[in-house]
Amino acid sequence: MNMREVEFKMERQGLVKAGDEVEIIEREGVTYSYIIEPAVAMSRCFPSRDRIKSRKGIVKEIRENDRGFYVIVTFDE
Repeated sequence: MNMREVEFKMERQGLVKAGDEVEIIEREGVTYSYIIEPAVAMSRCFPSRDRIKSRKGIVKEIRENDRGFYVIVTFDE
């Protein structure tokens, strides 16, 4: 089993915390992006070959920098 880490941009602090299980939805277009439900945070865009296979993951950590908050989620793939 491979673990995959994906970064999501979160606009407000405190919506999720390390250890939380989160569910994502996939937004399909020319590329694919993902949203932690319910509209907590959004991923970058991924090409088709790099789509996230799992729909649930665990929050590993929350990072903060001058551009905002970032949620790091691990997925079993």
